[in-house]
Amino acid sequence: MPDTPELTQPTLHDLLDELDRSNAHSDHLVAGLTDDQIRWRPTADSSAIGWHLGHQAAVAHYLLRNLVVAEPLINPDIDALMDSATPEPLRGELPTLERLSEYRSVVAQRIHDHVVRIHNADVDAPHQLRIIATTLLVTIVNHNYQHAKWIGEVRTNTFDLDAPPLPASPWLTTVDGYRIVAQH
Repeated sequence: MPDTPELTQPTLHDLLDELDRSNAHSDHLVAGLTDDQIRWRPTADSSAIGWHLGHQAAVAHYLLRNLVVAEPLINPDIDALMDSATPEPLRGELPTLERLSEYRSVVAQRIHDHVVRIHNADVDAPHQLRIIATTLLVTIVNHNYQHAKWIGEVRTNTFDLDAPPLPASPWLTTVDGYRIVAQH
């Protein structure tokens, strides 16, 4: 029987690093864009780059709130606006990039805080929550890269701007053109 290498899994800290890396990649993709570019939509029923940024954070916080810890909404207006279940024509006006960045930072910090508590077993059912937190982080990172791909395509194809290089780490791979954390 041939030897098979032992598969390693990322730790919660590795996945928090991946979360930060995916958030930073989206931030790099919008660096230098004008407010008009952040708000540009290819059609009336399409989403702007700013919406994709807010949506990444809104989904991350929704998942955290519903899978790990029941905490209140950060900003109900932004959450409703960034919910993909809300039809585009009903979403309203995008917040400024500064407000979106603040919202994204708060969500990222809350995820870090709760995952560190899980890692430190400072929660009820720490083993069960560790499994959930691992899946949660992989899902959030992969969702972030899903939307970052669209942002990058608009940046390069529509605005004719260079995109930053794709992030690299031992946990990332590319599937169907998307950066993802692949589960082994």
